[in-house]
Amino acid sequence: MTTRQRSTSSNADPPVRREVVLGVDTDGEVHVAAVISPLGKILGTESFPATATGYRQLLVWARKRGTVRRAGVEGTGTFGAGLSRYLLAQRIQVYEVNRPDRSARRLLEVGPARRAGRRAGRAQWARPGPGQVR
Repeated sequence: MTTRQRSTSSNADPPVRREVVLGVDTDGEVHVAAVISPLGKILGTESFPATATGYRQLLVWARKRGTVRRAGVEGTGTFGAGLSRYLLAQRIQVYEVNRPDRSARRLLEVGPARRAGRRAGRAQWARPGPGQVR
């Protein structure tokens, strides 16, 4: 006769979700987002309209890849201001990520959203100021 062991977890237990970092390259009409693992692996990239609906879509898309607590956003005082306010309202820490100068952007051609996400942990908090995130 064999004895069946019971599992200590039930189907009602929520799955453990890994934390990810969101990086966003902002522009006037389109924001390009990247979700990055804690080890720096790119888990996905996607473009979204720079509108309130686009902000919601961006965050839903990112949360499908893990728990989002931090976001690196380029241009929190300009093109990224609306997105930054939205993310802050959703209790996500927003880090200002400085844009590289134009010559460096042309030379590197590395995904700006990826850079923003990778720098989110090392960047400064977005600080409120005239026309900036509040």
